[in-house]
Amino acid sequence: MFVFVCTGCGADLTAPLSQVELPVHAHQSYGNGLQLPVLMEPGTFAVEPEPWGPPWRRWEDTDPDEAEARGIYAPVGVLSDGAPGAIAVAPGDVRGTRLLPELRGGACCGIAGGDGPNMVCTACGLPVATRIDDCSLWQTVWLAPDAVHRLPVDNAVPLSWEELTAEREGTPPFGPMARWGASHEPYRYWLWSPVWEAAAGRALAHLLVASQGDPVSVPDGLAGEVFQRTLDTLLPAGPPARRAVLAGPGQRASDPAADILLVPTHPQTGELWAPEGPSAAAYLVPLPLGIWLRLAFPAPHLPLPVLGNMPADVLRDDPIVPRPRSLFAADGRSFQETLARLPAARSPWLREILDSLTQKWHGRVFFQ
Repeated sequence: MFVFVCTGCGADLTAPLSQVELPVHAHQSYGNGLQLPVLMEPGTFAVEPEPWGPPWRRWEDTDPDEAEARGIYAPVGVLSDGAPGAIAVAPGDVRGTRLLPELRGGACCGIAGGDGPNMVCTACGLPVATRIDDCSLWQTVWLAPDAVHRLPVDNAVPLSWEELTAEREGTPPFGPMARWGASHEPYRYWLWSPVWEAAAGRALAHLLVASQGDPVSVPDGLAGEVFQRTLDTLLPAGPPARRAVLAGPGQRASDPAADILLVPTHPQTGELWAPEGPSAAAYLVPLPLGIWLRLAFPAPHLPLPVLGNMPADVLRDDPIVPRPRSLFAADGRSFQETLARLPAARSPWLREILDSLTQKWHGRVFFQ
């Protein structure tokens, strides 16, 4: 665990925190006017390895060789010239800071962070962080990498895969979503989870690269609902030439000869689960552990015993959780940002997909 301190005066700026993988939805903008929760779990932090935050530069003003040197192989909307290494923490884990509410950064309902650091160290006044809590954005405090440094508190050991999957609790694929400032029930909607949409965008970029332009099939059920429609839209029609299957801790690939494996990433280290044997040569598509668990070990809706006024042996079938009314649509920005950072994006057929992405959005294949 670590505590982050101010480089100006050494004052503590956070509670003790453990490092985890940067959530795939860290920079997601979701919907219009929706109220998203806190990005980071309490007691954790994550590091953004790439430059992020102002100043920003348009892709048209960027030399392609410079972009490729930064690991970007296809056009993206804008490039950040900020410092790499920004640290995401939960707002409740911040200590010894003062918010500058006038630096709202072009916000709609809260604070967007477009003006740069809007939190200063209480002890010395150094700008140390940027608070973001505007509508449609994940609530986060981003510690400035050049204004803080971390001090070790203890040596925490990452959990094993067996420990991580012991309870098999996954991330729900959909749930209620409230609009900013609304307190009445009619303003709550059952929507696909933005976490799932962002993770699916990243995974679909890898699935396209792994397809090499051939049709791809994924497992039936929830995985098919999340991926198959988009794959069928973006890839040529015909019998599937490649198969993607789930594989990971506690579950072997259903087809050892599969070309593509949907595998979990370690939530603390970010490392991919790696198979052994014949499957070791397969292309690995990353999924957050909570999403992979829901796909690999789906939770059935079963009747449960009811105690109290009813006999203990009587089973009641509780109401099924409401489902979204719309088809699943992956996050288009997550897809674009991931694919642009894969070297295969230089191939003509993938560049054509990226160039026509707006039209695919209009077809509701992607959520924008």
